[in-house]
Amino acid sequence: MTKRQGSSCGSFEQITDRLDEIIGIVKDKNTSLERSLDLFDEAIVLGSQAVDMVDMTNFTAEEKAKLRDGSSRPKRSKKSAGGARDVQAPETSGTVDGEVSRES
Repeated sequence: MTKRQGSSCGSFEQITDRLDEIIGIVKDKNTSLERSLDLFDEAIVLGSQAVDMVDMTNFTAEEKAKLRDGSSRPKRSKKSAGGARDVQAPETSGTVDGEVSRES
């Protein structure tokens, strides 16, 4: 098993590309839990590297505006975007741990 945690991926774009790759691998139903956890650890390291890069970057006013608008990265289609925004909380029906609440 090889881990890429210790290695630096280089540019911000390379880091985000690797993070996208990790997402695809983890979504694959054939990926083992152990492999998914290793990839999660790698993603944490990569995310920290990306945050450090952003913190050390002096953005122009135009770049800051693009980042605020979210236009710095290409938009993903709804089908491939995945992630937490696609997950909806289940409807609650007044139950707690399988017990029906009784309101008088």
